[in-house]
Amino acid sequence: MFVNRQAELAFLDSVLQRSRPGPAQLLLIYGRRRVGKTVLLRHWAEATGLPCIYWAAAKEPAPLQRRKFFARVLGGEAQDTATFDSWEACLRASAAALAGQRVILILDEITYAADSDPAFLSSLQHAWDQHFKNSQAVIALSGSHVRTMELLMTQQSPLFGRFTGQWHLRPLSFVHLREFFPTWSAAERMAAYAIVGGVPAYLEWLDPQRTLNANILEVMLAPGSMFLAEPTFLLYDEVRDPRVHLAILQAIGMGFHTLGEIANAAFVSKTHITQYLARLQELRLVERRLPATVAPAQRRRSRRGRYHLSDAYFRFYFRFIAPRQDEVAYRPDRVLPIIRDGLRAFVGLTAFEELCRVWVVQQGENNQLPLIPSVVGSHWDRSVQVDIVAINWRDKAVLLGECKWGDKAVGRSVITELIQRKTPKLLKALPDGGAGWQVHHAFFARTGFTPAARAEAASAQAILVDLAQLDRDMTSIED
Repeated sequence: MFVNRQAELAFLDSVLQRSRPGPAQLLLIYGRRRVGKTVLLRHWAEATGLPCIYWAAAKEPAPLQRRKFFARVLGGEAQDTATFDSWEACLRASAAALAGQRVILILDEITYAADSDPAFLSSLQHAWDQHFKNSQAVIALSGSHVRTMELLMTQQSPLFGRFTGQWHLRPLSFVHLREFFPTWSAAERMAAYAIVGGVPAYLEWLDPQRTLNANILEVMLAPGSMFLAEPTFLLYDEVRDPRVHLAILQAIGMGFHTLGEIANAAFVSKTHITQYLARLQELRLVERRLPATVAPAQRRRSRRGRYHLSDAYFRFYFRFIAPRQDEVAYRPDRVLPIIRDGLRAFVGLTAFEELCRVWVVQQGENNQLPLIPSVVGSHWDRSVQVDIVAINWRDKAVLLGECKWGDKAVGRSVITELIQRKTPKLLKALPDGGAGWQVHHAFFARTGFTPAARAEAASAQAILVDLAQLDRDMTSIED
């Protein structure tokens, strides 16, 4: 299933219309595994009607990679194709074979080629400068090792200054889950988003004809399921010491977020924990969050950071599956009740809170809030925790919000708790103790609000948003 990607397709289409720096183009398309890079590029290439050559590097010796690549260029079989002693010779021959043709050349998973032969990138740079730059070819380089791909654009890379376009492909947004699960309720789609996020491959692995609970038991926890192998597979492909990284990910998944807590839970020394976390941040598996109330000038040196899993499925896996691996393999039906009991809190703390913050960002950009936030996050300290904090530092305005994913309508006490008790404590974290700041409030609830809560919110001019409105607003903005 090919869903959305309108902005990406528009970008790729625009490439074909360029006359400068010439008809030839060198593109960089990258993003995490399973996000749909290959599907996007091949879908686009087929739609253009131009000849397309697709080659994906594999973990194999460089001579075999070169032979398979040239076979694709010629449209023949690898066993019938010449061999080359170097990438420079292979690419030179490829350029000669494609001379004068308007063709799309997709080189996928190029980091494997660079790993097998460190001269690959410099050979590609030389081939571009000497042959392809003045050709009719559009070359798209693609890869899943995000940090490595980003380094191709730096001055240390042989390809620095050669790219004519680049795109970081990200997971789909929540609204696109409608196309995968058209009969599911907004609450079910929210839960699915909390479990697998917007990664197209994961969404396609789920069965829209089954309920969410049935998918968890019969698809995700089934023996041999790709869901069970995915985190380990991804990590073994990225790091040299996956066991320590797995232990750190599980510690964070179980609720340990400070350096000391993670080090103790993962049995890693505090002197080494930062380098492991730095690597996981490079892989976009872990992110360091700061309270939104930390002033911009202090954010770089602040020590109040907490580490969280940034990938939705990793959060679910290390919260519910990894600690029960043996039981999952033997009796997955025994794990389902544990997941079901903890899922509501999990969804509320992850996807629902995150999408409420996205709603705040979008509404602010469309001038639908009493302030335009410069930062949107949350706040925590020893005295108070607030789910949503949106700040405009220049205008000294702040929006504070609470998110409730319960199955009952939110009552008046939630409104008064934030306004009367939490707000004064949070203001102390702002410059000058919050003196002179404009304060606004918003409340988000899965099932809505009681009449008493609505009356209390109205008197405080607070914003109320239920799941139906959140779902509707985000869909209209995406459209």
